[in-house]
Amino acid sequence: MSEAQHKPILRTKGRLMSASEIERTLVRLAHEIVEKSNGSENLALVGIKRRGIPFAERLAKLIAGIEKHPIDTGVLDIQFYRDDLSTTDVRPVVTPGAIGFDVNGRDVVLCDDVLYTGRTIRAALDALFDHGRPQRVQLAVLIDRGHRELPIEATYVGRYVPTSSREIIEVKFQEVDNDEQVLLVERVD
Repeated sequence: MSEAQHKPILRTKGRLMSASEIERTLVRLAHEIVEKSNGSENLALVGIKRRGIPFAERLAKLIAGIEKHPIDTGVLDIQFYRDDLSTTDVRPVVTPGAIGFDVNGRDVVLCDDVLYTGRTIRAALDALFDHGRPQRVQLAVLIDRGHRELPIEATYVGRYVPTSSREIIEVKFQEVDNDEQVLLVERVD
């Protein structure tokens, strides 16, 4: 079978957030992070590849504007930490990539676009702790769609969107997609 035959057909059900709604949500989340962190002295944001990166960078820029000093941001690639890739192959040996700063003793906010089963975040925690021992780890997501398979909860949530298992949340950021919106789509395969 060709790749096209395996790819599900998706139908857009609606737009959940426009570019301006995403921006307002990021401003609110930045203020919540500053408030809950009692400032930003020890704060660092780490974006989970792919769309967690622009999410973290934008939040850090907003927090830096509020707090009047730069916020460390880093990138976490979790591809080899996933537990749902393949159970038959031997796990690859991973050389941790540089986050860009020392995580030891820091208050780290992991950033991702959508929280679904929790498996991405579990993998991100494994990857993060391979870099050191943060003082505290919190999670910020733009969308929480439910359907958890692991006991993981976000500290900061842009919006809760209950979904069915056939529905998919598509977050589009200008930096990655040359588009800026959040869509609800449905598999019609």
